[in-house]
Amino acid sequence: MKPHTRQHHLPSGLTLVLLAVTICPSLSTDVSATTSAPTPSPPSVPERGSYNITNNGTACLLAHIGLQLNITYTSRSQGKAVQDIINLQPNLTTTSGSCEADTSTLILKEENTTLTFQFFLNSTTKKYHLGGLELSITLPDMAEPLTVHNSSLGYLQGTLGYSYMCRQELILTVGQNFSLNTFHLQVQPFGVSGNEFGAAEDCKLDKDDMLVPIAVGAALAGLVLIVLLAYLIGRKRSHAGYQTI
Repeated sequence: MKPHTRQHHLPSGLTLVLLAVTICPSLSTDVSATTSAPTPSPPSVPERGSYNITNNGTACLLAHIGLQLNITYTSRSQGKAVQDIINLQPNLTTTSGSCEADTSTLILKEENTTLTFQFFLNSTTKKYHLGGLELSITLPDMAEPLTVHNSSLGYLQGTLGYSYMCRQELILTVGQNFSLNTFHLQVQPFGVSGNEFGAAEDCKLDKDDMLVPIAVGAALAGLVLIVLLAYLIGRKRSHAGYQTI
């Protein structure tokens, strides 16, 4: 004789509840495992700082500018090249430098970052330019400190006695691992008078930006002129037709 086996039948509602309790934890685990960390957003437009050099109490170099470092370095934690964008903070930056007859130097330091500008003046043409940029920076995740130097640049070209201005963002490429982004820039490395900027010479980007509203205004003026001429010609023909009758 086979032993009698008693079977217990659970109510259908209770069975569904047990299934849900069994399945839900695994679903929750799968979702958390596939969720990736959000990508960090790029920094906002940097704050504009005033970086001035004086010689015997008189300003010889004036620079009002927002600065952003765009660097590529080898990450110690990731073991590969990564890109980082860092805003220079004026309230944490110290300024030093020197002014000579045909060379001016501006040095900005913030914690483990040193940024050096070298301006050169051509005494014959009375033109100046930013000819050299150097960055030295050490970050905690860097496999080794990053140093980039370029002394053959030709940026920010201006005229002696005038300041150079560019409201638009400028990207100054210095090397393979470093470019400098500038915002709301006005600089005068030579011929400063009365501790104030000379008349500004606008950069090409600002000039192009101003051409757009000028072109739109000229087009509208031309359209109004065409409509007015068409109206006068039509009116003249109308009067001529009345006289013939």
